[in-house]
Formats: sequence, structure tokens, C-alpha cells
Amino acid sequence: MVMATVHFTARLGALVPAKQARVDGATVRDVLKHIFAQNAQLKGYVLDEQGRLRKHVCVFLDGERLAHDAALATCVGPQSEIYVMQALSGG
Repeated sequence: MVMATVHFTARLGALVPAKQARVDGATVRDVLKHIFAQNAQLKGYVLDEQGRLRKHVCVFLDGERLAHDAALATCVGPQSEIYVMQALSGG
């Protein structure tokens, strides 16, 4: 069993009961799928209607920023740390 720890930024974390969670899954998509099953509203902030990462969301895995198009398919390890961040814009 692979258990990754998922962390959310403050804005996204406001949508989930805990700003971090230990979740089972082989890929980033699998891990997030478990979290989204508990919170459909969060899914809409992270994924678009086609199930892809939204344009202004980035994912870090074990300290490395993942390529946007490949992030969800990236394999996670048993002690992986996933950070999901929503970019802010404005001035």
C-alpha cells in the first residue's frame, strides 16, 4: 500500500477538513481521486471538466514541480509528499 501525504495551500485547504491528508494511491491522480470522493467542491477547483489540471494549478511531488501535462499520471512513492497549489494573479 502506497500512502502519500497531500498538502493544500490555504485557499484550497479552506475547502477540506484538514489541510493535509495521508492517502493511498499509485499516482497523483489516484491520490487526488480519493480526496475528491470526500469533497466534490475541491475537485472543481483543481480539475477542469475534462479531468485535467486547471491552468493555474501546479503540483509538487517530493520537492519537484511536476510538468503540468504529466502531473496526474506521475507515480508516487510510499512516503511521497504532494503539494497542490493554486496560482494567484492580480495586482
